[in-house]
Amino acid sequence: ADPRAELPHQLMMSATPIPRTLAMTYYADLDVSVLDEMPPGRKPVTTKLVSAARRDEVIARVRAAAQAGRQVYWVCPLVDESETLELQTAIDTHATLERELAPLPVGLVHGRLPSSAKQEVMAAFAGGTLPVLVATTVIEVGVDVPNASLLIVEHAERFGLSQLHQLRGRVGRGSSESVCVLLYREPLSPAARERLKTMYETSDGFEIARRDLQQRGPGEFLGARQSGDALLRFADLERDSALVEAAREAALRMLEESPAQVETHLRRWLGSREEFLKA
Repeated sequence: ADPRAELPHQLMMSATPIPRTLAMTYYADLDVSVLDEMPPGRKPVTTKLVSAARRDEVIARVRAAAQAGRQVYWVCPLVDESETLELQTAIDTHATLERELAPLPVGLVHGRLPSSAKQEVMAAFAGGTLPVLVATTVIEVGVDVPNASLLIVEHAERFGLSQLHQLRGRVGRGSSESVCVLLYREPLSPAARERLKTMYETSDGFEIARRDLQQRGPGEFLGARQSGDALLRFADLERDSALVEAAREAALRMLEESPAQVETHLRRWLGSREEFLKA
């Protein structure tokens, strides 16, 4: 390798970039590589939007999948009851499925379990002795069970796009046809309806991230907010992408030719946020 070459010292990887991360690929001086092919032998996951009023039909489908030798995830947004949110909880769902699916064993895993208990349940599921697993989002990443071909997400309207896409990635890891069922409850807010529509229409993580960015905004590039309105008054991330490139080139010239002027601009436009440039 050429010792004079500029070699990267940081590699960032994401299946579904959060709004700020995706925005950084527009604004920051980053080289982007896109891996847009599925691993060999895998099939796309079919996504279905199903009203919670049809929950009994979904439970019947879970029973059929388990009896056919496949495995099922059922994901809930909460561990147990909330005083402010009327949501189906993991503990309640586990009790319901144990009753409805008997004698099939149904496991339960969530963040409040001791680590040893979680490992025991996950090992049973990965080993194929547990056909149905009720879980919270602790299974969002790092779980690979090729025999799992059905995923149910309870209260899908409560989840963000990135979370839903990560959860959907728990199935479709083998060669079997896989299905992701997004159970939702009416009434849906316009934002929730748009999120579910996006999940139904595409399985492309980058397209999902792009729509997430459109819906939630990029947040702060020099700050802690990972979504929300940017500090820009008039510019638009996608519309003005050509101007972003021109501005980057102008900034590099200014750094070389007028470094003192750069300091003045930073103090004027960034103020206290200038400290984030040192990260």
